[in-house]
Parts: sequence; C-alpha cells; structure tokens
Amino acid sequence: MKNYTNPVIPGFYPDPSICRVNEDYYLVTSTFEYFPGIPLFHSKDLVNWRQIGHVLTSVEQLPLANAGSSGGIYAPTIRHHDGWFYVVTTNVSGGGNFYVRSRQPEGPWSAPIFVAQDGIDPSLFFDDDGHVYFQSASNGAEGEGIYQCEIDILTGHKLTESQFIWRGTGGAAPEAPHLYKINGFYYLMIAEGGTEYGHMETIARSTDPYGPFAPCPHNPILSNRSMKSSIHATGHADLVQAHDGRWWAVCLGIRPASYPMRHHLGRETFLAPVSWTSDGWPIMGHNGQIEPVMTRPQLPEARWPYKAIRDDFDKPSLGLDWIFLRNPAPGSWSLNEQPGHLVLRGNAMSLNDSGNPAFVGRRLSHFLCNIAAKMNFEPTHDGDEAGLTVHMNENYHYDLAIKRIDGQKKMIFRRTVGSLRTEEIQDCGAGPAILQIQAQRDTFTFSVQQGSTTAAILGSGETHLLSTEVAGGFTGIIMAMYAHAPSGEGAPSMFDWFDYEPLD
Repeated sequence: MKNYTNPVIPGFYPDPSICRVNEDYYLVTSTFEYFPGIPLFHSKDLVNWRQIGHVLTSVEQLPLANAGSSGGIYAPTIRHHDGWFYVVTTNVSGGGNFYVRSRQPEGPWSAPIFVAQDGIDPSLFFDDDGHVYFQSASNGAEGEGIYQCEIDILTGHKLTESQFIWRGTGGAAPEAPHLYKINGFYYLMIAEGGTEYGHMETIARSTDPYGPFAPCPHNPILSNRSMKSSIHATGHADLVQAHDGRWWAVCLGIRPASYPMRHHLGRETFLAPVSWTSDGWPIMGHNGQIEPVMTRPQLPEARWPYKAIRDDFDKPSLGLDWIFLRNPAPGSWSLNEQPGHLVLRGNAMSLNDSGNPAFVGRRLSHFLCNIAAKMNFEPTHDGDEAGLTVHMNENYHYDLAIKRIDGQKKMIFRRTVGSLRTEEIQDCGAGPAILQIQAQRDTFTFSVQQGSTTAAILGSGETHLLSTEVAGGFTGIIMAMYAHAPSGEGAPSMFDWFDYEPLD
C-alpha cells in the first residue's frame, strides 16, 4: 500500500471544509484579514491538491477595512447541492454570517447572502425533503453551543427561530458544527477544546435534525492531545465519502517546530481515513489520532503540474499564491507599470499598523526553504523603505529592506517582537539588490547581494518569536514584498522576480 504525508496542504490553511462532486473534491479554508478570501482547492485523489481560485474576490464580498489582526473571515463550509456550490462563512469584522454561491467552483461567486443568526463557523445541511438547515456556534440564550435554524436558500431568510441543539461533551469552545445524514441518522460533528493543544473532534446523532443528540460513546473521535507526536491541536474536521465508498476526514492541525512547543507555520490542513464501528460510529485516523505518514486512499493518484520556484511577474495577473494584507489600497501595486515586474508604491500605512500597506505575500509553507527577490528601489524621501518581511502580524515581524535615512540609501534589518525592536543598518549601493531569507526550523537568516559581490548576512531572528504561542492570533507567517512611504507617496519599488524554494 502506498502512503501519503501529512499535512496535505501545508502552511496557513486552517479550518478546512470539503465536498465531493462525482469524482472531484473541493476544499476551502479560512483567511482572516487577508485578501482575496477563502482559497478553493481541487483534488482527484484527496492527497494532491491544487488551488483553482478564491471564493471572495471583491471588496463588496469581503470588506476588511475594520479587520484587525486575526479578524475578517472565519471558518467556511463548502457544500454542493442541485448544481450549485455554496460557501458559507463569517466576516467577524463586517456583516456576520453569510454565504455565496456559484455554478462553477472557479466562480464567479455571488454577492453575499446574509443569515440573521449569530455566531461563527456556520454550516449548511440540505435534507432529502428539501429543508435547508443552517448551523453556527454561538453563546446564545441557552448558553454556549450549537444553534440551528431553517432558511430559504434563495434569500437567506430564516424560516424558523434559531434553536439550541447541542453543547458538546463538556470541552471548551464547542464550535465548527457540521450536520450529515448517514444511514438514517443525523450526525452532528463539532470541535471542542479550543483550537489549541487540547483540540478535539466529537460527534453525536439523532433521528431528528433538531435532536436530542446522543453523544458517541467513544468521544473524542479525533484528538492528538497529550501525544508524543509531531502533529498537535487536531480538530475542526469535515467528513466526505469518496467515490469508492470509503470515508475520509480533513481537519486542521499544527506542527510545532521544537520544544517547548511553538508553531509558526499556522494551522494546516490534514487528511485522515475514517472507519465505522459495528454500531455506526466513526473513528478518525488510527484510533482517533492523525499520524505524519498514513496509508493513502485507494484512488488513482492524480498529481498536478510542478510549481515553478520563480515568479517572474510576466503574466497579466498575480498567481493564486499571492495575497494582500486586507483590501489593497488603490495604486499600491501594479503588474503593468513596469512590464515583467511587480511594482509596489508605498503609502502611509506601515507594517506596524492595522491597515493596508503596500503588501503582496504568500504563505510560509515549509520549515526549510529559501526565499529571494530581486528589487530595484531608489528612495527619494527620508523614511521611504521597501523590501521583504516575515510577517505574523503588526506587532511581530522581521524586515529586510532598503531605506532612505538622512538622505542616504541604506540596507536595514529590523526585528519587531512586541514592544521590543532592534534595527541594524548598513550602507547600500546604487542599483538593484537581491534580498534573501533562509528559513530553518528555528531561525530565519537574512542576507543581501548587490552586483557581483557575494551575499552578506545582515542578521537572523528566531522562528519561535513569531509563533502563535508568542504573537497570538489564528494566522501563520506570510513572506511578503512590501513598501512604505510615510509621506503617503514615494518612489516605486520594482520587484523583478521572487523565488520560493522548498528544501524539506
């Protein structure tokens, strides 16, 4: 039997949800304050995934002006019914729970259709009799737990009042509900324990979609808590029956880089087989645990084309890996201003602000990798800077940049760790520079090369100082090109290419 390696989608891709249409599988994840929102992946074999688009691609669908760090879009659910794809989610910074729909997974997706039920982590269930049920996790009139109503799927209007249906097994933060109908039972699966080291997945069932729900006698059905494992915090799962009849689950998990346990890649997407007991209860993974290497699905392997290391910015649009920090400011980036280059124009927003600086980044998805970019930037005003950032949030980031200081062009390396900041400054010559970051499990090393000289190391920073355990929040590290002009308008920074070379 062949194996696969977890995570199947590495890097900051949390809260996965999955659906199947014939022999095709589609998966979505959370994006929080980043834009476009909700990446959509496609697979033929559940192991090899390729991003084919984003669900929320306009400011009208995804306003992020009020989204602070780890605000914005929380956990989505994807479902397919009667020829339509539906993605339901929460914008915690603007509007609440809503869904969009499309005939094609690549889009275009509709304008948001809002549902007047509080909470987060919404889900949809289409019953055989035409009823459509909407679930969310909320702290409502009957306490913290899962609430449900019926909706008109065309309008989002509630057809019933919201009703409390289950509070889980006693773990903290009962959330991420998904309702399924399997062999005559309604199964309600949720996450408990918080998206932390005590995370777990539990399930209950009933003969009625409103319950009462009887909990599984061997809950939790998934948890890596208290395990000596490279994988922790597993939970927030979704079930799918493959086209060969077998069942699988996708879920989130984390991979701490070292001890004491701290993770900086974010919450990632994992895959686990699902078996069923003789009395009809699911068990995920190996006795409820996910392992780094597991037996792959018995489906024909379907690999996607190899992804190039270098982006030359010679296409008319950015690749799907690239994301912005909140809605990008008009005029802050261009692929047309200097053909074959990504041009950034800094504004008054810096990396230390909860705003929308000139920022184009991609997720750090590997412990070991080399990142490099060739940039031409001749700053014209003191304080203007542009370069690369290893970015967790506005209070935790490492920056390698060219900056104008007292009328001189300088190269700087900056560490921002909460209220602590260090900055190292060196002379910088005229012309382009190649900015380089070497990522290892414990350390980022920053260097710069100009002309024919060898690369000079400017400094390093520990990975754990940008980890979730230190920096907080729900996201992962983004490796980004950025620019900042304190006056609000500065010279363009022109990026000729960007390399992302995985080494692990």
